[in-house]
Amino acid sequence: MKFALDAMGGDYAPKSVVLGGLNAIEKSSSPIKIIFLGDRDMILSELKHSDTENIEIIHTNDVVNIKDKSSTVIKKKPNSSLVKGIQLLKENKVDAFVSAGHTGAIMSASLLLLGRIKGIKRPALAAYLPIGKRGKVLCDVGANPDAKPEHLLQSSIMASNYYSYVENFPNPKIGLINIGSEPNKGSELYQETHKLLTKTPKFIGNIEGRNILTSEADVLICDGFVGNTLLKFAESWVGTFTDEIKSRMDEKISFQVGSKLMKPIFKDLQKKYDYEEHGGTPLLGVNGISIVCHGSSGPKSIMNSIFLAQRCIKNDLLKSTRENISNYSK
Repeated sequence: MKFALDAMGGDYAPKSVVLGGLNAIEKSSSPIKIIFLGDRDMILSELKHSDTENIEIIHTNDVVNIKDKSSTVIKKKPNSSLVKGIQLLKENKVDAFVSAGHTGAIMSASLLLLGRIKGIKRPALAAYLPIGKRGKVLCDVGANPDAKPEHLLQSSIMASNYYSYVENFPNPKIGLINIGSEPNKGSELYQETHKLLTKTPKFIGNIEGRNILTSEADVLICDGFVGNTLLKFAESWVGTFTDEIKSRMDEKISFQVGSKLMKPIFKDLQKKYDYEEHGGTPLLGVNGISIVCHGSSGPKSIMNSIFLAQRCIKNDLLKSTRENISNYSK
């Protein structure tokens, strides 16, 4: 498999991207090739004396930054690492594209260059949450903040398909995040979405905020505004909770003794809830595997994002999505 990496995307680019790509080549269970797109000299300085047998560099002059308007990057920065990488995917020169750059620009360029899967109204971002033994998928987490009921219905189909084929947990239960469990709760968007979802066999109803982590639902559906807010709150809460525990450990000697006994458990939990362990999120609904990574992704997150893309390809995510959307349309 061949992957295009936006070497200039992210807070720690190109170092984290290059190291992540090298680690993926080394640890992958099957041979892979990495194409780094970006400033050649900067990439080479990070490669240093690494084995470049499975590496290719495509020099690009432009870099998409957070100030760039998402809808204009293709026109204004066609020679950027982000646009060139997605163009390679469109031309079938790579199997997937991975970037920790401007999320809006990745989504916009992926949509315009790759196009939507037939029948899809709006693409969606699906984030895996490491909760319990199976985990959960939250969708949408930012691609579509101004959604319509049919968009959320399609998000449930795409996210369920992703959970089944890529995360390898078939027949997931679907829940709709809402302010109450009754069907008539929430805004008009959520009431109408509830009506549509009741026609699907795996829908178990509305999920209130207090039950998100403990509900039977495997796939949690909401619009992109709510999903993005929830995801970022979860990220900040984990960090704050970890810092609070560390702070309390220093207060008493008895706490310090107890912390040494609990250290293995804390380490396991920290690893489980570290977003870098799972990598990025796939943009569902476009004709290609486009992985959106956290802007502050380190090498581990980039590596795991490549492995996520690998699983999407191996498990025919695009084919299964097309089939499920086609069946729904009928």
